[in-house]
Amino acid sequence: MNFRSLLFLILASLIVLPRPASASSDEAEKHLRAAVNDVLAIADKASDNKSLATSLRPVLLKYIAFEAMTRRAVGPGWRQFTADQQKQATQLFTTLIIRTYSSKFTPGEHPEIKFKTATSPAPGRVEIPTTLLYQGSRYEVTYRLEESENWRITDVVIEGVSLVANYRSQFDSLFKKGGANEVLSSLKQSVGAP
Repeated sequence: MNFRSLLFLILASLIVLPRPASASSDEAEKHLRAAVNDVLAIADKASDNKSLATSLRPVLLKYIAFEAMTRRAVGPGWRQFTADQQKQATQLFTTLIIRTYSSKFTPGEHPEIKFKTATSPAPGRVEIPTTLLYQGSRYEVTYRLEESENWRITDVVIEGVSLVANYRSQFDSLFKKGGANEVLSSLKQSVGAP
């Protein structure tokens, strides 16, 4: 391999590889740590999972970009939803995620979270890998955050499985079957909405 080819490969790898943590990554991590601390403080006070879900809602709305998460979970079909259908899908998906998230906690029990080195796959985007130890089990969890007016979580990858991609595969088949109404019907059924 000649010098020019080697130089090209090195430069190409720098473009493709995630960038190491920067000042913006530090801000994103501070934001994520604040979110975790707020969630744990609420979990300490909750008497059961239902009250936990209710108490967590305003905190999670502050830290998670649910509209972006819903749009990505629905995928290309999102553009065919009306504005009202998009709003309804976001509300239902938000409720589903909050209920699912809060059901994983036992009120009063704290997970141990170890933050690893953040990377920035693109400007305004940061991925923060963590190891979570909870009730004797260990989980690898990566939080994906994006910066708009502040840093917000746009996806969570648990043991290599993206929350958004997991729902996208479900919603894509529903959309192909019956369009926006089929997706909304499934979401309503999942959250017990009329």
